[in-house]
Amino acid sequence: MTETLLDPQAIAIVLLGTLAATLLRCGVADSRLAIAGVRTLLDRPFAVDRAKAELSVQIREIADDGFIRAEPRHIGDTEFDSLSDLIIHQRSIQSLHGEHQKFKEARLAHAQTATRVFESAAELAPVFGLAGTLMALAQAPGPAAQGGGLVGAIAMAVVTTLYGLVAANFVFAPLGSAIARKSRREERDRDAVLAWLEQGIRQTGITDPQPRIEREAA
Repeated sequence: MTETLLDPQAIAIVLLGTLAATLLRCGVADSRLAIAGVRTLLDRPFAVDRAKAELSVQIREIADDGFIRAEPRHIGDTEFDSLSDLIIHQRSIQSLHGEHQKFKEARLAHAQTATRVFESAAELAPVFGLAGTLMALAQAPGPAAQGGGLVGAIAMAVVTTLYGLVAANFVFAPLGSAIARKSRREERDRDAVLAWLEQGIRQTGITDPQPRIEREAA
């Protein structure tokens, strides 16, 4: 039974055929984004609490020294490092949302592309399962043949159909859904941190580039 289920030829027909067809349908660039999307599933998720803890230092510096004397606070996140630079160098919080939107659109585009590639693979896998089934039946010996040739052909036909369904519903479709879920969760968390950062800066009472020390001296 185990030998019947583990058929290397059937695996090659379904998996290699599906991967090749997906590559031809979606292209090399989109396929690379899909692979990168799988790697992101292994990365640690965006840490909201850590980001707030690091950015709170930036807020305190702005509250104490104003926009001019405060230094950008980098936390190791490309987007929020860029936003921190923007706050200090432009001395304004008005441009935060535009910069955030650029990062968000790029991330969403990558996630949507990766999801679409895996959805295509999920569509193609059963097709190659059926193709393997037809190939196996076409190679089956005639009704008058004796021995296990006919049985083996029928077994391969059934297994290739099974592989196609398993690959579609337990590999490719779940990977696409996982990438989409992680993308939605990350964008929700990043939006929350951005809103928290903007509110924190506004609560300092500094809405102009003049440092607090200079205002108090005046």
